[in-house]
Amino acid sequence: MSLYLLNRDRTDVVQEDRRNVEASRGPAEVATAVATRCGPEALADFYTAFGHRVLDVWRRPAAAEYHEAIRAALAEVGLPADLEDAVEPEENDDAMRASHDAAVALVGGEVRTPITCIDGVAFFGPVLNAIPRGEHAVQVFEGAQLLAGYPQFYELKRTRMQPPVLT
Repeated sequence: MSLYLLNRDRTDVVQEDRRNVEASRGPAEVATAVATRCGPEALADFYTAFGHRVLDVWRRPAAAEYHEAIRAALAEVGLPADLEDAVEPEENDDAMRASHDAAVALVGGEVRTPITCIDGVAFFGPVLNAIPRGEHAVQVFEGAQLLAGYPQFYELKRTRMQPPVLT
C-alpha cells in the first residue's frame, strides 16, 4: 500500500503532512523498482534495511534523508545502486498503482496503512507501539489470527498515549 497514493487526494491532510506524503513517494517508487526488477525477497530485504534507517525514528525525515537511507539500504543488501534512480516518479507509477490497488481491494478504500492479510482476511493494522519479541510476538500474531478468523471482526483502535518504543 502506498502512503503517497493513499493520501494524495485527501483534503483533510494538513499542508505539512502533504509535503511528507509527497516525500514518501520516492521510497515507494524505489521499493516498487526493487520488487519489479529483483523480486519479493529483495523487496523484503530492502524494506527492512530502509526501515531501520527511517521508520525506527519518531519524526518525519527530510527528502535528503530518504535519499541517504535508500542509498545505504541498497548497498547493505547488495542491490544495484541505480535502483535509487527510481526515486524520480513516473517510471514505476503503473506498477506502484497496481500494487496499491491490489492492497486496497483486500480491505476497501476507507482504511489507512498498514494492512495485514492473514489466511486470506485483510484488515488495517495492527499498529504496535513497540516490537513484540519471543513469546509476546507469537501471542500478538495468534491474537490477530483469531480476530481475522471471526467473520464479523471490524476494528480495534485507540489513541496513542506515548511515542513508539524503538528498541
